[in-house]
Amino acid sequence: MTHNTLYAQQNTSGHYATVNGLKLYYEIHGTGKPLVLLHGGGSTIESNFARVLPALARTHQVIAVELQAHGHTADIDRPFSFEQDADDVAALLQHLHLQKADILGFSNGGTTALQVAIRHPKQVNKLVLASALYRRDGMPAGFFEGMQHATLEHMPAPLKEAYRKVNSDPQGLQKMFDRDARRMIHFQDIGDDLIKAIQAPALVINGDTDVVRAEHALLLSRTLPHAELAILPGGHGDYIGEVCAPDKNSKMPDFVVMMIDTFLAK
Repeated sequence: MTHNTLYAQQNTSGHYATVNGLKLYYEIHGTGKPLVLLHGGGSTIESNFARVLPALARTHQVIAVELQAHGHTADIDRPFSFEQDADDVAALLQHLHLQKADILGFSNGGTTALQVAIRHPKQVNKLVLASALYRRDGMPAGFFEGMQHATLEHMPAPLKEAYRKVNSDPQGLQKMFDRDARRMIHFQDIGDDLIKAIQAPALVINGDTDVVRAEHALLLSRTLPHAELAILPGGHGDYIGEVCAPDKNSKMPDFVVMMIDTFLAK
């Protein structure tokens, strides 16, 4: 049985919560201490986390979210920002009557996780920041210039397929792409003072050939007051078996789940 089949079998019922005017989609898997999963740009729960979610749900109550304009969650007419996403996550925790949760954010979800810790510190227990960006210089030279010319055709086919699988809105995919592209073009550094104020213990994970520079992950781990760092072989999301990862049989995601479990259990 593949990991994706296992995820699909577990995924019998998604839920919606109305938070801040948004009909936010989320899934709950497993039991234990709550662990929120936040996907990256252009992604869904399944495209980012299908490989690791079943394993994480063995020891945690996994709350996987699809943020504004992504997956099952439709876009609405309001600002689109990491801060707004963070407020939506905090409101979901309140909706679920959860005082605190661990948060695992991948890529843009890692930036959102940082904003949850900055804006709603009392609701965060521990952070797992996977390929998370907090400064523009964390991306390779030319990245932001390239984003200004990016079109939907540049989006990886597996991410398009993952979106269409869960959302039949013919305009939805383009809306998601436009929202994500614009947000990245206008990305603003998160000030070091805000990062230094985060008291939650953090595990920073990055690939050594990631789109987010390994040097940036090191800097983030040094700027956070209570952080550990893991730089792993591979590209963006390969270490969690993200849908675009080239090696579908890699054992790295199993190792990463063990590492996350160990960190969260401390």
